[in-house]
Amino acid sequence: MKILISNGRVVDPMNARDERADLYIAAGKIVAVGDAPADFHPNRVIDASGLVVCPGLVDLSVRLREPGFEYRATLESEMLAAASGGITSLACPPDTDPPLDEPGLVEMLKFRAKNLPGPRVYPIGALTQKLEGRMLTEMAELTEAGCHAFTQANAPMADTQVLLRAMEYAATFGFSLWLRPQDVSLAKDGVAHDGAVASRLGLPGISSLAETVALATILQLARATGARVHLARLSTREGIAMVRAAKAQGLAVTCDVATTHVHLSENDLIGFDAHFHLVPPLRGLRDRDAIREALRDGSIDALCSDHTPVDEDEKQVPFGESAPGASGVELLLPLTLKWAREMGVPLINAIDLISWKPAQILGVSGGHLSPGSAADICIFDEMAEWTVSARTLASQGGNTPFLNQPVQGQVRYTLIDGHLDFEAA
Repeated sequence: MKILISNGRVVDPMNARDERADLYIAAGKIVAVGDAPADFHPNRVIDASGLVVCPGLVDLSVRLREPGFEYRATLESEMLAAASGGITSLACPPDTDPPLDEPGLVEMLKFRAKNLPGPRVYPIGALTQKLEGRMLTEMAELTEAGCHAFTQANAPMADTQVLLRAMEYAATFGFSLWLRPQDVSLAKDGVAHDGAVASRLGLPGISSLAETVALATILQLARATGARVHLARLSTREGIAMVRAAKAQGLAVTCDVATTHVHLSENDLIGFDAHFHLVPPLRGLRDRDAIREALRDGSIDALCSDHTPVDEDEKQVPFGESAPGASGVELLLPLTLKWAREMGVPLINAIDLISWKPAQILGVSGGHLSPGSAADICIFDEMAEWTVSARTLASQGGNTPFLNQPVQGQVRYTLIDGHLDFEAA
């Protein structure tokens, strides 16, 4: 199958390309950008006039909810949702039921995903058995089964000795650890940021110290062991400052934030809407502004959706009793574009945060449009406006704080390996 994508604005951060150009695809690969190859006769022409053609998006946290949580979402629904959001590669956390702590479970997930249309799925293995924080998993065997990194996801890691052993083991064999910094004791029973809004609403709080104390431990252990660590879902300005300082000192760590935390703060909890119950919690305005600036100056390496579909019944309860999480794969692009417009960030820099940079963190070959690479491509209308609703979202989980809000930026086509996996109606 030969495809010509014509007249689009090609934005490719890795190759520093932002220009109007044609893109040529054959046998699932990009064969040229710009001038046509000799004897190229396309089977299909996609007219991208007025559209942006960029690398397929790479999302570092997408819960597909299988196995075990099919009542919240299915692999089929979430793969479709991801493709409709322009995502061509995604990392899947291990907090399924059972957790991804055995090679057979990882292989089963990969087999199921490979036989469905939609993005490439890269499982992230459980760091400890059953995510209980006590016994390390067989990381070597899980890597052979297809895991690209290891994490506790949102499960607590209370024993620092276990974390030290995990880092020593990971450093020895070159494995990557993805850790969300939160001290289990300081965060115990909390559901919101420990600030004025939580006090006014009577919600148990989670102090910023829960993040920074855990982060200090992680950074010290990473420095001592040389382990490769990615810090997931930072949420506080103090935590960002610590990571910025660690990088300046030469520590090889990376970090990401969720798109929800780029735009929302604790002030949005005032209506007691459980759609705003997230992990980590929405922090203060100064934290949100620090995140926005750190994305602009490069201190934060990537944006992710932290897609967590939840059954609607689990949100139709009092805030403190609700299940945390928000669906986000279809909003990764428009929320990134919204931040870029508000902060005066060039489009090529915004796309970098959701394509090339996360691909580097994940250790996969996607995120660019180089000739010879797989034709994983997102084509979108930067100016198109649409309203977020259960009708416009393909995800089975319609739980998002942005329900009924207008957003700008809509995917028109998603190609994976040169195959058109999504085309807007």
